[in-house]
Order: sequence, then structure tokens, then C-alpha cells
Amino acid sequence: MRRLVLRSATHRWRGFTLIELLVVIAIIAILIGLLLPAVQKVREAASRMKCSNNLKQIGLAMHGYHDQTDGLPPWAYDFNPAPTGNAWGAQTQGHGSLSLLLPHVEQGSLIQAATGTKLDLSVADPRNVPPPWGSNQSGSSRVKIFECPSAPTRTLDYGPYFVSLGLPNAGAMVLGVTDYAAVRGYHVNFRNACATTSPVPPANDNGGVFGIKGTMTNGTLTAGKIRFTDVTDGLSNTIAFAEDAGRHQIYWKGKPIAPNGPGQLGWNLNGAWADYNTAILIRGIDYSTGTSRTVDSTCNAVNSSNESQMYSFHTSGVMTLRGDGSVLFLKDAAAPGVIAALASRNGGEVVTDN
Repeated sequence: MRRLVLRSATHRWRGFTLIELLVVIAIIAILIGLLLPAVQKVREAASRMKCSNNLKQIGLAMHGYHDQTDGLPPWAYDFNPAPTGNAWGAQTQGHGSLSLLLPHVEQGSLIQAATGTKLDLSVADPRNVPPPWGSNQSGSSRVKIFECPSAPTRTLDYGPYFVSLGLPNAGAMVLGVTDYAAVRGYHVNFRNACATTSPVPPANDNGGVFGIKGTMTNGTLTAGKIRFTDVTDGLSNTIAFAEDAGRHQIYWKGKPIAPNGPGQLGWNLNGAWADYNTAILIRGIDYSTGTSRTVDSTCNAVNSSNESQMYSFHTSGVMTLRGDGSVLFLKDAAAPGVIAALASRNGGEVVTDN
């Protein structure tokens, strides 16, 4: 009689071989490689939408200011005479357009008389700059609708600039960022070299929606007032604000320029919303060599450089705000004549979205 031999019901599982493991890793890497561009596209689409919404909010603020004052804010204003009591001496520089728009973007607390930025004192006054340089924290505040999410996160330190003026070094002077700038118009050199059929900007007026500088006398803002009725090209045909993102750091076609310390090739001061000189006057500035800067040597004024040009970190163009409050995505390949036409408020040009 045969004996039955019982075999174990358990099985011994063999592990993955090295080749099999490498194949799995390769497949996962390929899937990630296919998925990542799609994720980046979705993220950039969301950033562009947020950027567009930011500009629409600035547009509403611009119209609210116009309704309240019967005119637009100047791109900046000077004092005449200079305010008294400035420990840094008599300073005539006032403030830029973004500071004037703060109450209309629900940031009125940043310019309250007691604790906020004081519009009747110079932007270069210890009473208007944050500690340790001064006594006012408002300028350090980040205003989210002034920042495009596609632009690099950065810290703006104005301390080295004031040290270069001869003031004692008090440390960092951190100010709030802006990626958007009022458009003053275009420089006559850009017109002569790149857009010869466009009108020559008039004296003391750069021709844009924010083309005229204002004057403040004894607390009252005068001169520099442009009304919507002065935009005879049509509000929908004229750019009021545009991206000029990434400053202090200077970029040339997506690449940061070095060295980028104060006074060096790759550094531009005007990146804070509280800065007097944040507005842009369109010029053809070229950093293509990476070692030098040439002025009025190029006619490509969209996404070439973020100095005196419209610049973004989006693909193929920049977000701009038209005078009627609508947003236009201006493509990199926009012709110089089209840029000049959009930047002028009363040049008589006709521009379509195409």
C-alpha cells in the first residue's frame, strides 16, 4: 500500500530581479515625464488667471480713483515746496500711482495718517520707511494683488541703495513687491528708432495714460491729472498698466543678469509698490551680451528685459490692463508700432486685438 506524501500548501515567492526592478523604475520615470508638463501647464494657466484677476482689480481701483477725483493718479508726483522735518534733508520726491490706488484695493489702512504711509511726506523720509531705517512699517507690507504668482518669490532690500547715497548703514530696508507698473508711454528714442509713424511725445508728457507727473503743494495734488476723456485713442485701445515683473533682479529673455548687487549690471531699484519710480517708460534696452547694457539698441519691448519694458514670466507674452479695465495678453512678437500705439493715449492709431 502506497503512502501518501503530503506537500506543504505554502509556496515560496521569488523576489524581483534587478532587471525587472529597473524596468519598473524606467516606466515610472516615463510616466512622471509625461505627467509633469501637463501639471506645469495647469499651474501656469492658474497663475495666468490669477495675474489677470490682479490686473482687473487694479483696473477697478483706477476707475474708482477717477470717479472720486475726476482724474487718474499721476505716475508719480513731486513736492513744491519740499516737506519740512525730513532728517535726510529736503526731499521733493513724492509717491507713485500704486500708493495712491491703495484705498481702492481695500488697502486704505496702509496710508492712514497716524500709522500708514504718509502721502504728504516724501517717500525718502524716515517717517515713511520701515524699521530699522525709519518708523513706518507700511511700506514693507505685501499687497497680494500687486504680485503675479508666475514671477519669482523675492525680497526687496533698499538698504544698500540708501547706503550708496551716503546714509549710515542701518541694515535691511525690506519693501513690498510689485510685478505691475503704470505705463507712462514711450521714450522719444524708441519712437525714432522703432516706431517712426507714431507721434513724437509732447514736452513734459510721455503720451501714455499715466504720462504726466503730478505736483503736490501744501497737501493738495495738482497738475498731472489725466481724465478718461483725454484718452482719445479709446480706453480699449490704450494700455494703462502692464507686467514688469521680477525687479530688483534684471532679466534678459528669462535669464537673470549677473552681477546683481546695487549699482551692478543685473540690479534695478524700482521693484516696490511704494517706489516713486516703479512706472515704466518704454525703451529698447538690450542685455543680450550678458556683460553690458545698451540703451535704445533693440525694438523688441515685450519680454526681452524687465527694465523700461513690459516683462513677465508667462510663456509667449505679458498681461496688460487697458484703460477700460479689460485685460489684454500682449504677445512677444508684437510689432514696435503696435506697442507704441497701445502705449499712447492720443496718437490717433487704431489697434485691434489681432
